[in-house]
Amino acid sequence: MAKQSSVLNFVAWLTGVLVSLAVGFGMTGRTLTIPWLPEVVTQVAGWVVVITTVVSAVLAVLKE
Repeated sequence: MAKQSSVLNFVAWLTGVLVSLAVGFGMTGRTLTIPWLPEVVTQVAGWVVVITTVVSAVLAVLKE
């Protein structure tokens, strides 16, 4: 049972990383916009999402 739990935890973590990267790159590429925010703010927020996601993924891999 513990093996199945760790696999599900990994799949959930990987899904979160992929979704975060998709949203971040969508914001930086102007595909995903937020109507009440200026475009430059959306792009900066997108880069923040991408960079923090990559850093947290690298730290998680290094921790194991």
